[in-house]
Amino acid sequence: MFRLIIIPLLLLAACTEKQKAQESSESDQFITILGIGQDAGFPQADCLKEHCRQFWNGSIEKRHVVSLGLTDQSTGQNWMFEATPDFTDQLYHLKTSSGSDDLSGIFLTHAHIGHYTGLMYLGHEVMGANEVPVYAMPRMKSYLENNGPWSQLVRMNNISIQQLQADSSIKLSPNLTVEPFLVPHRDEYSETVGYRIESTNKKVLFIPDINKWHVWERDIKEEIAKVDLALLDATFYDSGELPGRNMSDIPHPYVEESLALFKSLPALEKSKVMFIHFNHTNPLILDTPERREVEGLGFRVASEGLKIPL
Repeated sequence: MFRLIIIPLLLLAACTEKQKAQESSESDQFITILGIGQDAGFPQADCLKEHCRQFWNGSIEKRHVVSLGLTDQSTGQNWMFEATPDFTDQLYHLKTSSGSDDLSGIFLTHAHIGHYTGLMYLGHEVMGANEVPVYAMPRMKSYLENNGPWSQLVRMNNISIQQLQADSSIKLSPNLTVEPFLVPHRDEYSETVGYRIESTNKKVLFIPDINKWHVWERDIKEEIAKVDLALLDATFYDSGELPGRNMSDIPHPYVEESLALFKSLPALEKSKVMFIHFNHTNPLILDTPERREVEGLGFRVASEGLKIPL
């Protein structure tokens, strides 16, 4: 179940009354958080541990795989970031949130299962879609075109792949632009990108997957300073989260590492950080003491249904 929550981009005690009024005002352009989970969602397959049992016994709700909806109500357009295994629910909630039946395109970050396999729902077995624009980097484009069943979507004109170029922005509407940028990740089948989403008033950073902040050629703190909101990879809370598995094989910035890296940031900068893309083992995915502690430090934790004015 999705619960729609409308909040301003920044909620700071230090804000002036004018700033508060500006942040709380309605906007025709907004982002809707359609999912917050890692590729396998929550609960994860074959998980019978206590945190998953809370869902199986009906006491908590499902968390969908990470995805954003982007809407421009002035043009009646919607876009999705990521095509996840939860595409069916997420498309419905994007259209419900926006009040528009439009899907003007889908932006992909990379070829890991939670981020593109929802494209299958566009095929003739399901929607039988007609040339839905799918925005992808060169290797991602080639992967879709040359490997089934994705190549069938291209051949049957269910999708129309629009090739992206790193650090080159595209204009989606008079009010919105999107710019991809490369990030280091496990690039078995495609490159990996994050996105900068920009309206006439706000800038949002979206990096659901990256290996470690220190291996990126850019300084994440400098990138945060350039935007109004940064949705950042928080797959694992700490290094002990997967007993019996070598976590160096699946590198991500642990939340504890990010907290240490960002602890010296001013309150305004901390409030821009919103953690997202949680593995089912990450305590931030539920209402936990860890989540409340992170929020108490001045950071934010993504919730499904959150509507962010731009």
